[in-house]
Amino acid sequence: MKRGSTLFLKMAVFLMGAPIVALCIFFPIVAMKAAAHYPELAYSQYPALIGVYATAAAFFVALYQALKLLGYIDKNIAFSDRSVLALKKIKCCAITISILFVAGLPLLYLFAEVDDAPGVILIGLVIIFASTVIAVFAAVLQKLLQDAIDIKSENDLTV
Repeated sequence: MKRGSTLFLKMAVFLMGAPIVALCIFFPIVAMKAAAHYPELAYSQYPALIGVYATAAAFFVALYQALKLLGYIDKNIAFSDRSVLALKKIKCCAITISILFVAGLPLLYLFAEVDDAPGVILIGLVIIFASTVIAVFAAVLQKLLQDAIDIKSENDLTV
């Protein structure tokens, strides 16, 4: 495979990270304005900030691992233990995001009750579902890649 053949995928990874960077920059401002507008929920702005930043950290670790995986593909070392490790870390990050959102659902429920917006809970459930799907997909790819590496090493020993 030619070097740089994953350029489009690398750009897509960067484009996926851009809205999360914007969220991390503007969420504290929105949280402060929401706390001023809804004083009964002012206590919840700090757990929400911690949850958003913890989720963003896990998301950026997963994006970094995806970039490393694309680099391995460019270098023709996609069938290596490093790729399996990158997929394992992506799976762990996706599970972490799911757990953080499951833990934050009661907080989302409070926001939805005060503002009478049930769509907030639906957005939380969609994020939980999407990150769970990503975790399952990464686990399947990890298992397939590990099996391919095992078969390749077995074939190398028989030659």
